[in-house]
Amino acid sequence: MNNMSNADHNMHLSEEPDYSHLLRSNLERVFNERDAGKRAKAIAELFVAEPIMYEPTNIVRGRAAISEVAGTLLEQFGPAFRFQPEGDAVGHHGLGVLTWKAGPANGPVAVTGSDVAEVVDGKIAKLWVLLNPAER
Repeated sequence: MNNMSNADHNMHLSEEPDYSHLLRSNLERVFNERDAGKRAKAIAELFVAEPIMYEPTNIVRGRAAISEVAGTLLEQFGPAFRFQPEGDAVGHHGLGVLTWKAGPANGPVAVTGSDVAEVVDGKIAKLWVLLNPAER
């Protein structure tokens, strides 16, 4: 049974962060940003002071380390490589999910996946990067 009144329900919804804006901004302003200074500024705006990012084979702790991972990815895959959101993020109660694809701009998709974020006070506290298996 749901004991939440309509007023309580509406008030709770208005307190939810804009998951789509937050996660799409992370993709564009952090993981597509080649300028380290701009990327660091974006991370300061989008992430809590001590965020954690969980990659399939690594745990990354702190804003500077997340920036370094993003910069290294962009260098590794070349100047045309970009992450693109697939639609809007969905979320509630502090958990948001955004699916994405990545590869050369106007080129074949190299990888697809999802970002799953724990959001605290409107900022990303934990980010899980989930990669889809390669299609055969």
